[in-house]
Amino acid sequence: MIKNISNLGDSAVYCDFGDKVDKETNSKVISYFKNLKKNKIEGINNLTPSYNKLIISFDLKKTNFKDLKKIVENIDIDNSRLETTKKIEVPVCCEDSFSLDIERLEKKLLLNKEKIYENFFSKEYFCYMIGFIAGMPFLGDLDENMRANRLETPRVKVPQGSVGLTEKFANIYSHESPGGWNIIGNTPLKIFDNSKIQNPNLINPGDTVNFKKISIKDYRNYNE
Repeated sequence: MIKNISNLGDSAVYCDFGDKVDKETNSKVISYFKNLKKNKIEGINNLTPSYNKLIISFDLKKTNFKDLKKIVENIDIDNSRLETTKKIEVPVCCEDSFSLDIERLEKKLLLNKEKIYENFFSKEYFCYMIGFIAGMPFLGDLDENMRANRLETPRVKVPQGSVGLTEKFANIYSHESPGGWNIIGNTPLKIFDNSKIQNPNLINPGDTVNFKKISIKDYRNYNE
């Protein structure tokens, strides 16, 4: 299950699930993450899941690497009663003012924009991790014919709500931020709310996402 468990500095456990970036591997990471979060192990102060790794940060005054390693090794994820993941629909407007890189993608992918949007909106996406900026979900997996590299020169500012593509992933910019993803639309949906202390993220690792295309009128009226 876990390939290796090792120290990461003085106060973190590094759980390595291998090199693969796929749903099966990531589901194992998320299962361990949710089990540890649910059981509120004393001394753990942060859990950071990624595609195929899990970092467990801890308070040296309350626990240690040896004890946490033993806990992790004894987790039986097949029998763990974990919270149900969510299915989330995200509305996206693809008006020209929001679709900053659609022409670039047409050239890179050798597809017209109608086909790009058809492919994009027909899939269900799996949230591998949250990262880069608070609440930003990394959603896979794009079909092979929809994969493009990042922009050669990243933007200084990408608008909040921008929906982007790069390599095998789609994402949503939870805040205005620098970035180099290929932007194809914008959502009026708030995906990060820091007033919700317990769980400010709308989308969490293990959730699935469907994107729904909306008009500019629906976009403008969404939060009214």
